[in-house]
Amino acid sequence: MQGRVSVPTPRAQRTRDDTGLDLRRVRQVFWQISQALAVFAIIGYLIWRGAVAMEYNWQWYRIEPFFYREIDGEIYWGPLVKGLIETLRLASIAGVLAILIGFVTAFARLSNSFAGRIIATWYLEAIRNTPLLVQLFLFYFVLAPIFGIDRFWAGVLCLAFFEGSFAAEIIRGGIVGVEKGQYEGADAIGLNVVDKYRFIVVPQALPLILPPLTGLIISLIKHSAIVSVIAVSELTTAGLNLIADTFMAFEVWFLVAGIYLAVTITLSIGVSLFERSLNKSKR
Repeated sequence: MQGRVSVPTPRAQRTRDDTGLDLRRVRQVFWQISQALAVFAIIGYLIWRGAVAMEYNWQWYRIEPFFYREIDGEIYWGPLVKGLIETLRLASIAGVLAILIGFVTAFARLSNSFAGRIIATWYLEAIRNTPLLVQLFLFYFVLAPIFGIDRFWAGVLCLAFFEGSFAAEIIRGGIVGVEKGQYEGADAIGLNVVDKYRFIVVPQALPLILPPLTGLIISLIKHSAIVSVIAVSELTTAGLNLIADTFMAFEVWFLVAGIYLAVTITLSIGVSLFERSLNKSKR
């Protein structure tokens, strides 16, 4: 029986080059990047045309004091940097509280306690079906005077309870997504309820919870801008004050939007790297 004769593949039909790169994948990525750049170019052109039609006088040379000033060799942070620090402080505290509220609410809904399930359900329905702005006014004008809470903590608690309602459903979905056999195995080796969730269920639910929880934290950072209506000195409030002082609306809002974008993209990349490390450790 004669052996088969291998016919060399023409160079034009090869999908990989000498370095092993997938040429088809490279072309696809290049095409996607080109499309994105074209969209950004069109948006930039439309913004420029709008500014020309308005006869707006761009003053980018004046933005340096918005970030910092150097006086007698000392650096003094500008309003945008101070506002960013306050935004990160607000979002970090509210984010931790939201995750804690989410875990408590999720376990209450999954528990055998009838009262716990009713309270958790009413909390979720009340928070998720009312506007965030209305909740902020209730916290600031009603609850804050009763309990002696300042405007910063009123904003923190409002954001924490609002985002905590969404975190609860994310966490509950991740816990429910763990295979039933894991629960049965934990019961078979004699683990109590706390240890079962601590060592078996929650570690396996974490990869399911982490991606949507990242989106929730990013939403929290963006939603933190709403506390500007109660004059908390965060990034959006700093931008409003700068516009009132300088009348540089376009420049200030572009800077504020760019700062929010940089923070959220950095957070997304960081969580993605952490998620990859978790997947590698599981292997």
